[in-house]
Amino acid sequence: MKPKICILQVEGTNCEYETFLAFTRLGAAAEIVHLKQLIEAEEVGAKAEEREQRRLKDYDALVIPGGFSSGDYIRAGAILAARVNAALGDEIADFIKIGAGKPVLGICNGFQVLVEMGLLPGFESVSLTTNDSARFECRPVLIRQENNGKCIFTQSIEKGRVLKMPCAHAEGKFFIDAKNSARYIQLLEDNDQIVFRYVDPDGDYASYPWNPNGSVYNIAGICNPEGTILGLMPHPERAFYAFTDSEWSRIRTRTGKSRMMEYGDGKKIFESVLNYLRKSVF
Repeated sequence: MKPKICILQVEGTNCEYETFLAFTRLGAAAEIVHLKQLIEAEEVGAKAEEREQRRLKDYDALVIPGGFSSGDYIRAGAILAARVNAALGDEIADFIKIGAGKPVLGICNGFQVLVEMGLLPGFESVSLTTNDSARFECRPVLIRQENNGKCIFTQSIEKGRVLKMPCAHAEGKFFIDAKNSARYIQLLEDNDQIVFRYVDPDGDYASYPWNPNGSVYNIAGICNPEGTILGLMPHPERAFYAFTDSEWSRIRTRTGKSRMMEYGDGKKIFESVLNYLRKSVF
């Protein structure tokens, strides 16, 4: 049996195929599923259409990929979050229920959707808002693994390891209003919900450009209190192989051969959740 991964697709998502490949290359049974396939049709159509319908409960994990769902109108991720909550609210609640909750991963736009849905951080709302630069930031970033072991998506990544991945967003600033900032950051720390923070090449927390959006506390990714839902702004699916690194042509082994087919830092995130599923489900 292979873990079954549902990768959600709607108008505007554009990273679902790379995410699909990341999971399938590691032996999972991944499937790109349009939101409409998960929503029962108001009128029963032809049998061919019925065969296209999917049930969220039949999958072992849900992924909301990057892109610009519904054009990112209103706010990034807001429309998709409202559609999912309205049409699949009960199914989502069953899927992530405490105790036997199935994993959910939100990448970039998917992180924005999870925050808009109220699934992250799991207590009073924070937001992902416009970058301090007021521009679309698209380039490699460095993030450090900060979690103590609760997050199932980083169990294969030692704490303190610095990962390199690309970012591509205009609304990635993790924002907490000044009045509640200290209290909420402490709560995230106490719950072991902080997973990734932006750092510079020396591994130190730094401001722009190393923190590409101005996120408070340099936060690049968080999980829910149970560690089963992860949202992050950088794109691990775009860092699955070393050759997708912006400087891969400069990276050589001691023998002088290219490391083109060696893995990049993003692989570990997909590997971690699949290892978790194989141990807990199969």
